[in-house]
Amino acid sequence: MASIGKVENSNNKIRSVNFRLIIAVLISSVIGVLVVHSATANEVTNSVVSTTVKQIIGVAGGIVIMVILMLIDYHKLVKYSFLFYIFAIGFLVYLLVFTQPISGAKRWIYFRGFGTIQPSEFAKPALLMFMAFFVHKFEDRISHVLSVLIFIACAAPILALVLSEPDLSTAIVIIVTLISVLFLSGISYKWVLGVILAILPFIIVFIIAVYQPGQGILHALLKPHQVERINGYFFPDDFPNVVYQQRNSVMAIGSGGFFGKGLNNSSLESVKNGSFLSEEQCDFIFAVIGEELGFVGAFAVIALIGVITFECFRIARQCTDTVGKVIAGTSGSILFVQSFINIGVATLVLPNTGIPLPFFSAGLSSLLSSFILIGLVLSVGIHGRLKRRVYY
Repeated sequence: MASIGKVENSNNKIRSVNFRLIIAVLISSVIGVLVVHSATANEVTNSVVSTTVKQIIGVAGGIVIMVILMLIDYHKLVKYSFLFYIFAIGFLVYLLVFTQPISGAKRWIYFRGFGTIQPSEFAKPALLMFMAFFVHKFEDRISHVLSVLIFIACAAPILALVLSEPDLSTAIVIIVTLISVLFLSGISYKWVLGVILAILPFIIVFIIAVYQPGQGILHALLKPHQVERINGYFFPDDFPNVVYQQRNSVMAIGSGGFFGKGLNNSSLESVKNGSFLSEEQCDFIFAVIGEELGFVGAFAVIALIGVITFECFRIARQCTDTVGKVIAGTSGSILFVQSFINIGVATLVLPNTGIPLPFFSAGLSSLLSSFILIGLVLSVGIHGRLKRRVYY
């Protein structure tokens, strides 16, 4: 009888696996390897392995991590989330204290002969897990003022450290993470309305500051390069050098037509081959997709992102406990917002800021972080449907 119970339990777990999400992630990763290989065909690197090989290693390692996390009950992972949180803070402090700036920022730990690791990418799932643990502990009084203040105090160290690197784009994603956690925790609508009303004055002040002579407020709050990028977005004709790459990106996407110029093309008319973009394998990978795979490829990529986001939200909706809802729903929010920002920058819908496109952009840290989030979501899909009392 015990063996029959185990078989039935295994069958239930298999039926609970969201294969649609897994397939969408795998297809996205394969396309990512192909477009990264095309984008870096002419790269000159000091690393022992090429960017393409690192991308393949990242996908293989990410799949292993995803499967392992999928099989572990997320309640057990949340139990040790404080350790993930401490490690995340430790690595971010190490960055600021012991590393040298790369391109004017302290975001990466450099490994000779291999490349860099970006700790802030791993801080996102670590913070998510810790905030999910917080929600479990304070679920019955999450709308109390003291609970919200403690929540903010717990999130503040990681947010402050990321801003100090500086890394505004990752900080925005972290803020979205925190808002999603609070929203999915069942916090009172009065808090949601209050946040919206509190943000509106800042938006008004920001717009006034952009058009203010001298822009003293902007220069007081932001780094010089951040002010330049904002000005380039609002006044592109006055700051052509700032939006140069974004305009080239738009041109590349438009030149791809319906079916694109083809992967690994050597056409001199290609924006990629003409070196009109920098970091096209990461921040502007969507420009490569649009140029080489055309409208069909760009639409397919957006559709895959939509499927991944939708399945994350669907798993969150089906989960029977708040912790699982927070993990799955917030993971979907993180992946969606990152995708929206990346594509928005590539199409000149948003000001220029460096952020990878999940599963498509080059970058081992971003790739592994995205697979970690999917592994957690799949764990919620398997272990989060049964009503039970969980002891942390």
